[in-house]
Parts: sequence; C-alpha cells; structure tokens
Amino acid sequence: MIKKISQHLAQINSSWLDMDRLKVVAISSITVTGALLGLRAMGTFQQLELLSFDQMIRWRPQQPIDPRLVIISISETDLRIQNRWPLPDQTIATLLEKLQSQQPRVIGLDIYRNLPVEPKENNGAERLAIQLQKPNLIAIRNIDAEKGTPPPPNLDPSKVGFNDIILDSPDNVVRRNIFLANPPNSDQKLASFSLQLAVNYLQKDNIYPQSSQINRDYLQLGQAVFVPLQANSGGYANLESGIMQIMLNYRNSGNPATEVSLSDYLDGRVDPQLVTDKIVLIGSTASSLRDNFFTPYSSTLQENFTIPGVYVHAQMVSQFLDAATGKRPLITFWSESQERVWIFLWVLLGAALPVFVRHPFKLLVGVVALGAVVVGFGFLLFLNYVWIPVAAPVIGFAVTAAAVVSHRAYEVQQQNAIVMKLLGQSTSPNIAKTLWRERDNLLKSGKLPGIQLTATTLFLDIKGFSTISEQMSPENLLEWLNEILAEITREVMYREGIINKFTGDGVMAVFGVPLSRRKPAEIVADTQRSVYAALAIADRLEVMNKKFRQQGRPEIQMRIGIYTGTVVVGSLGSKERIEYGVIGDSVNIASRLESCEKERQPSNCRILIGYETLVHLEDRFIVESWGEKDLKGKNQKVKVYLVKGAKVPESVALGSM
Repeated sequence: MIKKISQHLAQINSSWLDMDRLKVVAISSITVTGALLGLRAMGTFQQLELLSFDQMIRWRPQQPIDPRLVIISISETDLRIQNRWPLPDQTIATLLEKLQSQQPRVIGLDIYRNLPVEPKENNGAERLAIQLQKPNLIAIRNIDAEKGTPPPPNLDPSKVGFNDIILDSPDNVVRRNIFLANPPNSDQKLASFSLQLAVNYLQKDNIYPQSSQINRDYLQLGQAVFVPLQANSGGYANLESGIMQIMLNYRNSGNPATEVSLSDYLDGRVDPQLVTDKIVLIGSTASSLRDNFFTPYSSTLQENFTIPGVYVHAQMVSQFLDAATGKRPLITFWSESQERVWIFLWVLLGAALPVFVRHPFKLLVGVVALGAVVVGFGFLLFLNYVWIPVAAPVIGFAVTAAAVVSHRAYEVQQQNAIVMKLLGQSTSPNIAKTLWRERDNLLKSGKLPGIQLTATTLFLDIKGFSTISEQMSPENLLEWLNEILAEITREVMYREGIINKFTGDGVMAVFGVPLSRRKPAEIVADTQRSVYAALAIADRLEVMNKKFRQQGRPEIQMRIGIYTGTVVVGSLGSKERIEYGVIGDSVNIASRLESCEKERQPSNCRILIGYETLVHLEDRFIVESWGEKDLKGKNQKVKVYLVKGAKVPESVALGSM
C-alpha cells in the first residue's frame, strides 16, 4: 500500500512555501560560495581555470604570422653542417655582420655568449665583441646571473634582456609573459629579452616606455598599460611575487614569424630585403638542444607538441608590438570583488533553478544550458581580451543545484514518510494529492489539523472469524486473511475510498476524506461509491468462496454497515505514534449497522445502510427496508435498509457525475 502511494506522489510536481524556498536558496548559496572561495584561495581550481584558458586560446581564430618578425633558426641540419655547439664566435660574428649590412631595425641574439667560444681564428672573439656593441642588438642573460648565465661582458644593461621563461605547475605550460624582474640582491628592474626587442623597435615610431598615469609602478608602452598579474588574477592563486608579468597572448599555435635557417642565410639563399627594418631573432630550434616548451595548443596537436624557446620569445615580442600599437589589447581581468560576485551569482542561480524547475529532464537541460552560458559568456569576454573564472562558477552552479535537489529529495522523502505515517493505509490518487497539498502543514506540525466534513463510513466484518481461525494454523490464517483484505482494499481504493484501519477480521473504510466534501454532488458521489464498493466486494466474495472451496479452505460470509454523516478528521495520537483519525456519531452508527442483528444473513455479503445514506442514492440501487432498529449506544431508532443490488450500472451512474 505504501508503494502505491509513493509511486503516485513521486509523479506530482510540488511547490515549497516561499519562505522555505528563500531559506534553502540563501543557505545553500552562502555555504557553497564560502566553500568555493576558500578552495579557490587555496588553488584548488587553478588547474581547471588554466585548462579553460587553454581551451579558449584554441577556440579563438589564429592570427597570421607577424610581418615585423623574422627568425633565423639553428636547426638540427645547421648543427650537422657547423659540426659543433655552441657555435664559434666567428660564425656568430659573420652572421651579425651580414645582418647589419641589410639594416634590420633590431637584432635579438637568443644565444648565450658570456664566454668566448673557440677557435679564435679570424679574430672571431674580437669581431663578435664589436657586433655585440651595436646599438640595435639585444643579448640575453638569466634573471639570476649567479646561478644561471650572465650577459656578455662589457655590454650596456639597456642592451641586455633576460630570457627566462616561467612555467605553470604541474603541466609545465607557458601561459605567462614576464617583462620586468628584480635580480637577486638588486633593486634595479631588469627588462625581458622580448620587451627590450619591442621597445627598441618602437623607438622609430616615437613610442617609448614610461610610467602609467593609472599607477606610477605600471609600465606604459604606446597605447598599452601593462597591469601586472596579481597573486590571484584570473584563475590563478598565490602567484610568485617580485616579478611583473602578463598573460601571454599567443598569436598562433606555432611560429609567429617568418623563419629562415642559419645555413640558408649564411649561404645567401635568402632575399636581403627580408630582414630590412624587421626584428630579427636568432635562436635554436634543434630538438637535441632541449629548448622546447609546452603551450596551450600542445594538448591537441598530433605532432610537434612543443615549440622552441625562440618561438616563445617571438610570441612575446609580437604581443608587445600589437598591444603598444592598439592592434591586440593585453589580456585583462576582473577585480577580486567582481570575480566573487560573479561566482556568487552563478551559485545563487544554481540554487534557484531546481526550486522553479521540477521536472528532472528539464532540470538537466537547464543545468547543461546554463553551464554552457557560463562558458559562452566567459569565451565572449575572452574574445574581447578579458579572462574571468569559468571553472569555479560552473562547479559552484552544479554543486549548488545538486545540493538543492538533494535537499528537495530529502524533504520529499520526509514529507512522504509523514503522509504514510498519518494514513497507515492505502488510498486513492486523488486523496494522495490532497494530502500532498497539505504537506507543508504536515512538515511543520507533524499532524493534519482537524476539519469537519460530510463523509460516508463503511464497516466490514467477517462472520464467524473466531471459529474459522481455530481451524487453521497461524501462518495459513494470516495468508488467507491477507488475501481477503487485499481484495477488499482494491475495491475500496478503486472508488476513491481510504482504508482507515484494519480491525483484525474487519475493515473500516471512509469515502469523502480527507477532501473537504461540502458540495451536495460530491457527497452524493462519495455515498454512491461506497455502496458500489460494497456490492463489488460482495461479487468478489463469491469468486473467493469458489476458490476457497477448490482449495479446501473455509468459505466465509461478511457483514457491511454504511452510514453517511458529519465526521471530524485529522491526526490522532502523540509524536511517537499518530494515525489519521475519523471520528463522529455517524462512524459509530456505521459500526452498529454492521453488527445489527448478526444472525440475520440473507446472503453471503449483507449490506445494511441508514436512511441518511439512502437519500443520496437517487434510486439507483435495489433496497429493502428493515424498519427502524434500536442500535447499541443510540437513544433514537435508526431506519435500516438492506442493499440487494444496483439498478444503474456503476460505470453509468458515476460516469455521469
């Protein structure tokens, strides 16, 4: 019986009280947001945010190669031709001399030259020293020159930049562009190799680095203000201090510049005009030199998963040039407070969605759709060079939605349990709906308030049960009795009655509760359903007796009493034990009708009704008057009638109501 009610109630879309909704939404939103912000501060979501950053980099259109840049690469083929590494001073000197003759605007030597490289024939070291002093040449060093590599000797610091590349942990992807740093034990800011190249290139266009009016500590170059990453900018948490860095805005997935090999250039197989007025970067691309790095594109590439360091520096130079000239803005971020509000709003929406969308499939579609909105909005901003958290709001949205759904499921389970506890019997779908509509009262007070209404009560008793029970074992008796009661319950429930209680060998059923039946047509319908239920039980009894005869089990007779009148319904009992109670004088009369003149049994199933029931039957049944009877506990006689059958078929009678 509980299973049937539970299955029906599970199909009902219910609604909470507004105050309950607000409490659930508020508590879940605040709790999840607090937890998310705490975990975010600890870096729990950093890797997910960085992966989302990578994905948005891959989604957006790639830019063509930068026409301002040329790379002279030292490949594996070049190493075989030169037959040594590092390249000797004379080779580098020869390369630089030839380049200077073709008038590049800036040359960047991405090769360490802090020490002479033998042999010294042809005055290679002296020739290289002269070339390194050229005003348009930028050399490299490490930020920490003591632990790494220092710059070439006797160079102006303005002609040297560090080429350190920072990697994100744990995937070692290059996502950041360091442009200023403090060497150890020094208060002097050191510029990066790529920034030095960009600054020297832009001087011809009258663009010079200066302090920003926004913040004197910020670098401004042309139209770009380089707002450095803070400890928790974008998806990061607790970034390194002491360096000024921005997000590396990749131009494309590989080489952003025109590339020629060292051998081709030295052998004159390159158009001299190619390098004129350009930034020329000289660096290795040979994989054996292990100067390769992962990028946001690496995870989806089928081959060449990494790019050489000189490509990375070219990407950085191109970013600086585009930012200074207004072609591609720098990637910016929301403030910490804006990001917190952003996360909270999606957590709040995640809490509100299950409250207003009840259907599981629609809820799933809503969660997926709104999750896509978060990602889509984040990507739209990213296309406009703004990086905001995506993983944290999506996780917060999903977690809060799941939490509210779980809470709702728990509430439903609790409410269902209370309804079942109160009912204690099978009931019809319509009655279940009514009880479900009252579940807020049930949940708050644990009881149904008492109400007065007109109902029809049916009492049924098995005649001679005590004698029959003596002839059967307890196990067989219980099985036999349950079979009978199941048939009775089915007929009552089918006609929208409820089984209020089982009395061992009997049943008390009520028609018209817990619905508030006040309209005359409703009371008539409930009354006629009770009588049709009694006649249906009588028919089922004949079938059961036939079966019992074949099985060698006892045949039975039943008595039924039906009376219509005013009753009070509601919860009875204490917190420890409560049941759905139906009380009133009409209930007592129905009980007395069942036991009236017990030995007078004209058929296997005797059905007695009172006059108050008869007046609602509309001459649709065959009845026989038994006259006025004295009933136990009643001072006044009651007019009693025997129901012998139906004049109008049940389907016709009840179908017209």
